[in-house]
Amino acid sequence: MLGPTGHTDGFARANLPPVEQWPDISLDGFDYPEWLNAGVELCDAQVGAGHGDRVALIGNGRTRTYKELADWSNRIAHALVEDYGVLPGHRVLIRAPNNPAMVACWLAATKAGAVVVNTMPMLRAGELGKIVDKAEIGLALCDTRILDGMVACAKDSRFLKQVIGFDGTANHDAELDRAALSKPVRFDAVRTGRDDVALLGFTSGTTGEPKATMHFHRDLLIIADGYARDVLQVTPDDVFVGSPPLAFTFGLGGLAIFPLRFGAAAALLEQASPANMVELIERHRATISFTAPTAYRAMMAAMEEGADLSSLRLAVSAGETLPAPVYDEWTRRTGKPILDGIGSTEMLHIFITNSVDDRAPGATGRPVRGYEARIVDEDMADVPRGEIGRLAVRGPTGCRYLNDPRQRDYVRDGWNLTGDSFYQDEDGRFRFAARSDDMIVSAGYNIAGPEVETALLAHPMVRECAVIGAPDPDRGQIVEAHVVLVEEAAPDALTIRLLQDHVKAAIAPYKYPRSVRFVDALPKTPTGKIQRFRLREGER
Repeated sequence: MLGPTGHTDGFARANLPPVEQWPDISLDGFDYPEWLNAGVELCDAQVGAGHGDRVALIGNGRTRTYKELADWSNRIAHALVEDYGVLPGHRVLIRAPNNPAMVACWLAATKAGAVVVNTMPMLRAGELGKIVDKAEIGLALCDTRILDGMVACAKDSRFLKQVIGFDGTANHDAELDRAALSKPVRFDAVRTGRDDVALLGFTSGTTGEPKATMHFHRDLLIIADGYARDVLQVTPDDVFVGSPPLAFTFGLGGLAIFPLRFGAAAALLEQASPANMVELIERHRATISFTAPTAYRAMMAAMEEGADLSSLRLAVSAGETLPAPVYDEWTRRTGKPILDGIGSTEMLHIFITNSVDDRAPGATGRPVRGYEARIVDEDMADVPRGEIGRLAVRGPTGCRYLNDPRQRDYVRDGWNLTGDSFYQDEDGRFRFAARSDDMIVSAGYNIAGPEVETALLAHPMVRECAVIGAPDPDRGQIVEAHVVLVEEAAPDALTIRLLQDHVKAAIAPYKYPRSVRFVDALPKTPTGKIQRFRLREGER
């Protein structure tokens, strides 16, 4: 079933799920040679196609042409192989905010045949440690401005042996930059197989224990050659902007893979607030934006103050469902299409979407070319149109967890079960109803309630707690903590702030509870299990 491999370290293939647990994969219309290196296709091949002088990346006050990006990433690849001993199949972690240096490191490691793990700068040492242990990562490349957390992780790790700093600004003054500076600008990329794992995308389960989704070199091209080519109709004249981290597959696709596949440009912003997004669009005359509905609402507010978004030809919304009022207002105010879509880390990117010629308010849309979708009941039988059921999807990409028993939960009868409840309207469009599990989706971030509970319970004032997702008009959901305090603690605003600050220091800050409710007791079963559904019912 799998083609030849160029990996000398067989960890990735050895930890793929058993073939019988894979989803059905259909590659009709996505034909690639047996030997394929996505790093080459997204960089050096664009130089060969005549795009060498075109701008590839913009960020931190500089622009990089495709030729400059190819030379830069090739030098880093030499350093990784010659100075740091990276072998094909080794896992390499990259940690940085969204900047061109992170993209260059990702391309370099991919060209060197490594399996890349991109991570967010907000993650703390303990969270990074779980990722390192799961993927048995030996080398980390880290922006020097956030090096401390990575070094702290390495001190407690039995796998992570090297942490190498790179300059995330435009100065090239860090260890990796200095090692790469003297290297040749040509690099013979590792001859990887199209079915070799190129990327591990980490996502939290409802328990907070990370899952690693395994994506092949071919998968990185499939999402561009399907969704980006057919739906976005990308051309070399496009300029992409967006807020999702490159560590998310949504961000990696929208801000790196899609533009680089078609000779377009990406403008990267390290701190992507809605106000900054507006400024970026105006300054670089961006044509395609990727962000969540929350940001689009804020961008429309900025338009009232004279912001000029006229250069945009498409707005892509994902991470949470796009409310019909936001769709309507955006369309009315800008006259430009806004396309809702749903994707997942397991599927790599968007697999159901609206399109320019086929869109409707409140609808997620129809399957992207190559994908099929169904609404099913618990027995995998189709439910009638208009009835809510579980979303099942299959196509050219699919869930492959790295050595994880949860593979059996996500894939059933060859279909990927995304954990979302949907229904089909009378026109056949798919419409989102709710999350099917306990994951909290807030402003596009997936947050596991038990992980927040663990952080709260470490505070001496907390006796018990339960965390749920509470409805919020701007963020879709917010993290809400129901807390039973110890007797000597005061249920006041100061305590709320102390608990929120404690969570921000313990885990990634975006996971903190924006709402804290003090209660005398939590609802429980006779056996002592907390009944979170009763808390959610109270919110409704």
